[in-house]
Amino acid sequence: MVLSFAAAALISICLPQSQTPKSAQQPFQVKPRFELLAPLSTVPGVMIDSFSNGVGNAQQLARSYNLQGRILWIDGTANVERVNTETKIIELVKQIRDVGFNTIVYDVKPISGQVLYNSTIAPKLTEWRGQTLPAGFDPLAIMAREAKAANLWIYASLNAFSEGHKLFQTGPGFEKKDWQSVAYQAKPVVRIDDGKGFDMCTQMNKLQFGMVSEFNSIAELPKSGPDGFAILLGRDFRMLNKFDQMALTIGLSPLPRGNVLLFGTGEAATFLRENYKLNGQVKFDTDPDYVSFSDPREQQYPLMMNPNNLDVQRYEMSIAQEVAKNYPVDGIIYDDRLRYGGMNADFSELTRDLFEHHVQKKLTWPDDVFKFTLSRNLIRGIKPGPYYDAWMSWRAQVLHDYLVKVKHAVKEVKPTAQLGLYVGSWYGDYPALGDNYGSPSSNAGFWFLTPGYKKAATAPLLDFLISGCYYSTPTVYDAMSRGIGIGNSIEAAGTLTNRIVRDECWTYAGIDLYDFQDNPAALLNALQAACASTQGVMIFDLSHGIDAAWPVLYKAFNQRKRPPHASSQALINVRHSRALQDKSGKQDPPVVIAAGSAGTGQ
Repeated sequence: MVLSFAAAALISICLPQSQTPKSAQQPFQVKPRFELLAPLSTVPGVMIDSFSNGVGNAQQLARSYNLQGRILWIDGTANVERVNTETKIIELVKQIRDVGFNTIVYDVKPISGQVLYNSTIAPKLTEWRGQTLPAGFDPLAIMAREAKAANLWIYASLNAFSEGHKLFQTGPGFEKKDWQSVAYQAKPVVRIDDGKGFDMCTQMNKLQFGMVSEFNSIAELPKSGPDGFAILLGRDFRMLNKFDQMALTIGLSPLPRGNVLLFGTGEAATFLRENYKLNGQVKFDTDPDYVSFSDPREQQYPLMMNPNNLDVQRYEMSIAQEVAKNYPVDGIIYDDRLRYGGMNADFSELTRDLFEHHVQKKLTWPDDVFKFTLSRNLIRGIKPGPYYDAWMSWRAQVLHDYLVKVKHAVKEVKPTAQLGLYVGSWYGDYPALGDNYGSPSSNAGFWFLTPGYKKAATAPLLDFLISGCYYSTPTVYDAMSRGIGIGNSIEAAGTLTNRIVRDECWTYAGIDLYDFQDNPAALLNALQAACASTQGVMIFDLSHGIDAAWPVLYKAFNQRKRPPHASSQALINVRHSRALQDKSGKQDPPVVIAAGSAGTGQ
């Protein structure tokens, strides 16, 4: 059938748009997801994910007013040799300014608990790994003076709850046993029919003296020693058979799939031999053990104090107040020790009493909070107790309330002082550390964001937050091209930080110079990614090969900019715009949760 031109035209007019012949439709317009962006306009741009980038009033205001944080971090212990004379500091600050940085963070209380200024409260650091600082010399005084003269913003960094370096066994915290955090250690044990536990080795196919060991390979069994004893376990961990050392020497057929052997010598063999019973039930379990952080079994380098101890809090606040009062710094920033020592800290009797008072109940300790478990593959897990959520929220609230107090203490002596915080960029790690650095109104889909945990969010107390986006891959686009997880990129890490904070304060992405040694092009891309995903960049650290990086940084920072934190009114405007937006019911796009690498970023 052939239609006339007039009939065809009439059909085209009468049909809905979706039914119009394809030849008559307009070309489909495609907006690319990835766009070339150059927040640092003097160097080549990078491909940035337009769907996730640019969300939030902080991002929009900083761009529209041409504000950008450019921060150099100066680690306290690693840079003693670069700041131990007045001349060195004068030359260093001049170079920092000439390159185009607008902000210095100077670490004056490292994890050792010693300080790099003249304090009446804390011990002075005068030597570190062969680098020396004259006893009467005050590098913070010179650094702050020169920064102000160069029109740079300067912040003193403090490690809040670390008072010693365990690797070097130095720091005031070693003498304050009652201040130290107490770690809940899970001692692995094997139980038979729910009886008393016997110590167990947590490495498969390894014989450890005095412990019961698990073997899933006959070939790995020890072939010598007259007193060995083994029990064969089925899939359901019931006892199926027993063997003494001589039988094992003769040899066994390969283990059926899912079966394992428990093996021991000496006391472990005696335990297995005396408790063997056909079809007896075996269980891998843990017994609680409590050790102070100075104990070698707690292997972290920072000697962590108990944040729940009011004496510890008062001491840390007095240092922050002393620095703010005596030096012309623009504020205080807490390094990544404003937290608990880990998921297993703090479990002291003091903390137990405080938490029981909080929940108004005498608890079965620590099981009512959580119990460490041990799988058949010797993997440690946790079994949440009935007060697990209350515990997680309470710990976060303690840190929130500490920040409220320290902010008040600092502003008491310097009303204009700002408060910052450094954290690791993978937010998913932080419930274990007790620190919710996000916004109380964050709608990100993290499972741990209970109402109590959200209430303890600290971002509203801050002027800015720096997250350690310490990845060697600059952008999501690069990560996809290289076949790695997009969360392991500076852009994804910075974007998540910006979204979690949700306009409560400024956010800056930290990058580590070590990741870009001898690769200036990659460093330029990293700087672009950091500035595109947040409101600026923090460079860590002066000691990480910066001499080779100065020319690259000069090229990137050639066009000078003021940092967002230079204007308190700008942050007020950002928060006000957010409040109006929330009141209007306007919703942000969903938060993209791209998992990053474990670790707190430093």
